[in-house]
Amino acid sequence: MTAAPIQFAIVGCGLIGRKRAASLAPGQLRYACDLDATRAADLARTHAGAVATTDFKTVLADPAVQAVIIATLNGSLAPLALAAVRAGKHVLVEKPGALNAAQLRTVHAAAESAKVCVRIGYNHRFHPALQKARELADAGVLGPMMFLRGRYGHGGRKGYDREWRADPALSGGGELIDQGVHLIDLAGWFLGDFPTVAGHAATYFWDMPVDDNAFLSLRTAGGQTAWLQVSCTEWKNLFSLELYGRDAKIAIDGLGGSYGPEKCTYYKMLPPMGPPETTVWDYPAGDGSWKLELTAFAEDIRTGRTPTPGLREGIRTLEIVEQIYRSSGYPVSTAGF
Repeated sequence: MTAAPIQFAIVGCGLIGRKRAASLAPGQLRYACDLDATRAADLARTHAGAVATTDFKTVLADPAVQAVIIATLNGSLAPLALAAVRAGKHVLVEKPGALNAAQLRTVHAAAESAKVCVRIGYNHRFHPALQKARELADAGVLGPMMFLRGRYGHGGRKGYDREWRADPALSGGGELIDQGVHLIDLAGWFLGDFPTVAGHAATYFWDMPVDDNAFLSLRTAGGQTAWLQVSCTEWKNLFSLELYGRDAKIAIDGLGGSYGPEKCTYYKMLPPMGPPETTVWDYPAGDGSWKLELTAFAEDIRTGRTPTPGLREGIRTLEIVEQIYRSSGYPVSTAGF
């Protein structure tokens, strides 16, 4: 017998909440919850039978709700996730998951006690070019890995330094905790854990107390290095991730939209060296990463497997962010519950 579809609630009905809702099947969205009643109602109207509410407690009290997607500002992510976990709900919480690693450790302990799944919303792993790169890497075409290089950036917009991302109480930091966590997560996905962390963050352009650029050098115990840069002074939006092995290179460029066409390029080193044999996969279709990530989350719940990336990866990513902030003179959030 086919299991009934999981019943979801979405908390936070802004841009990301709407993307999540669009990835749900008809009948799966039970609640659209937001402090702004109009925004909640607008999202609820996109799914027949969904209820709009501003009361999170109503969502948690409904036994029909099996899973909660939390897509709020950073400052609310961990407190809402903790409440949902304690109510026995499975949780998909958007990156970075919390303002600091300590908050996520508390959620982790509660999730283990409640025996529920918590996935961190790092949807970039599910982009088609990155999925292809993962497939190629798993097939061994790179040979022994040497290093990884990643760049990710955007140019902000007028007034960017007066938005919530520029307020450390709401965001936990600047560009490093915003886009940088995606690169850290992807680097760990391909290379593993990074016991050696170096780098710095800086504010070069925007009038704000948080960073607008960060530069990281992360090393595995085996010596493989991830060299990463994130920026919100990247005047032309950019995404680039390059994997270097002794036998080949894989390059992922673009994420679609303003980041340019998404593609994966495989450069195979030939015996005489010189120009490599090159294969390109183009992905001109829309972004299906949100739907694939929700499918993976549903499988986590169905099988009881530990989500990847989950709380362990989310905690380590925020530990790296905090280490860079401390060494660069930026305050690290001490917010608790």
